[in-house]
Amino acid sequence: MTLPRLERRIARLRRRRPRPRVVLANGLFDLLHVGHVRYLRAAARLGDVLVVAINSDRSARTLRGPGRPIVPAADRARLVAAIEGVDYVVQFSSPTVAPLLRRLRPDIQCKGTDYTVATVPERQVVRAYGGRVRIAGDPKRHATTGLIAGMLRRFGAGAPGAGRPAAGGAARRG
Repeated sequence: MTLPRLERRIARLRRRRPRPRVVLANGLFDLLHVGHVRYLRAAARLGDVLVVAINSDRSARTLRGPGRPIVPAADRARLVAAIEGVDYVVQFSSPTVAPLLRRLRPDIQCKGTDYTVATVPERQVVRAYGGRVRIAGDPKRHATTGLIAGMLRRFGAGAPGAGRPAAGGAARRG
């Protein structure tokens, strides 16, 4: 969804009574894993409307380096939108989600358990407009970087099954 369209939707929602609580969660969401799902479901329970902001491809490359993201932003947005509890998905290109927070002014900014309220980079932005910062999800035991490292160890160049047919010409199943 485009940012202007999302702003109009949220403005309409805020005219309702009782006023719904808007939660914003953000992240790269490159290779979707169970930690992402748990984070977003926990974030959804904190309010009535969950907006998920995903890093644009350019932003992802800046944060994670060459070769990232693996999954293009449009596909990541579709995958995240399919998770139960997610109402809206929007992309952002800035180094942090602060400009988006200033525009949307969610009641709650939600971050994963790899943060504490004190370490959330945008906490002052959120507090300045009267919002709250919350931490949600299960303990940080899942990471896309870890998934990638594991796949490279298992299937990297020269590893058995790394894109080469097995003996007899049949593709190897894994």
